[in-house]
Amino acid sequence: MGRRRGQGGRARAAAARWLAQVLAGASLAAGPPRGVARLPPADRALVQELVYGTLRFLPRLEWRLGRLLERPLPRHATGLRALLLLGLYQLGEGGFAPHAAVHETVAACAGAGAPRARGLVNAVLRRWQRERGALAAAEREDPEARWAHPAWLVEAVRRDWPARWEAVLEAGNARAPMTVRVALDRMGLEAARGLLAGGGIQAEPLEGVPSALTLAEPVPVERLPGFEEGLLSVQDAAAQLAAVLLDPRPGERVLDACAAPGGKTGHLLERMGGAGEVVALDSDARRLERLRENLARLRREAVVRVGDARAPRSWWDGRPFDRILLDAPCSGTGVVRRQPDIKLHRRASDVTSLARAQAQMLEALWPLLRPGGILLYVTCSLLRAENEAVVGGFLARHPEAEALPVGLGWGEACPVGRQILTGEAGMDGFYYALLRRGPAGRGG
Repeated sequence: MGRRRGQGGRARAAAARWLAQVLAGASLAAGPPRGVARLPPADRALVQELVYGTLRFLPRLEWRLGRLLERPLPRHATGLRALLLLGLYQLGEGGFAPHAAVHETVAACAGAGAPRARGLVNAVLRRWQRERGALAAAEREDPEARWAHPAWLVEAVRRDWPARWEAVLEAGNARAPMTVRVALDRMGLEAARGLLAGGGIQAEPLEGVPSALTLAEPVPVERLPGFEEGLLSVQDAAAQLAAVLLDPRPGERVLDACAAPGGKTGHLLERMGGAGEVVALDSDARRLERLRENLARLRREAVVRVGDARAPRSWWDGRPFDRILLDAPCSGTGVVRRQPDIKLHRRASDVTSLARAQAQMLEALWPLLRPGGILLYVTCSLLRAENEAVVGGFLARHPEAEALPVGLGWGEACPVGRQILTGEAGMDGFYYALLRRGPAGRGG
């Protein structure tokens, strides 16, 4: 198809080095090796496409590689494995021109730390071209290969969403759209569309998400007019719904627990029009630096605190909050299309420990809420064990807590709360539950 920009093996070698780091345990969010920044813009874009695309389909590509190799690769050959996986992605889901994909991936061997593997890389990629048809039937019979998700996650999604699981998994393999949030206290939605159109960027509003504009095509952030001035921010529409549902009012005191890198903090401040106080809490001081940078760009101010949401004594000043946003750490299974290394790094056993931490955060933050106050529990997980099971258990222990209706035009109603499944209206997968604290003395 030949639809990708960028030439030569240099970009592919850089992509292989980055992918090898992720395969060895690094987070994709840590970013590429330093040398990538020195590449021309087209090659930088190619590196990102190769790495993200390969990780998006990694379980499937690993399955293919296992059947194309005559013998397993040594454990230490991470660079070679990365290069082979990148090549298979280009020849399959990536849609690259086959001749260029093979030639340039072979040429990348030296730069990827595998100078003696040119023959092996060429042989594996040529064999895939010859045998892909014969392998197709076997691929469809293997859950990991067919759905390009780890087997535990395929089973979990099928169990939790039996009527929708196939569409959810397919959506998890798709490229996510680019959505921006408009600072509505400074600019109207239609004015923002006009601003974008003036920069050659077409965008459409999304019903039910008043601040969201979805771009027809992704663009580099630096191309967004109004971004540096804080008029626009990049944020998925489902994530924007958190501030909409919490609905903070001017003059209120609001806690944004687990706030970094600050997208929801900024949105809360925009909704409050600069009147009131937002306390932005996170346990990671380095991530809070990113939050401070985002707030500076938005021309907003918040009280920033380093602390563990499970241990308020270390950071809380004793004054109650009118509203609390708990965007709890979770498996991230609703955002695998944006963070595809989740498919590699997450394990089924993680869900139990995450649910325990989520319940601990709910218990610790609840006393900080004034009687009559509202807490919004949010995750970007698709799994009921992290969502309604956590909130349902909390409600069973707290008769003074009342679950409120989650007024969305999107998503699936749950016994408690509401779930947007990945891909619905182009959104990420998010869960929301609204809880109101009853008057003092009611139920304990």
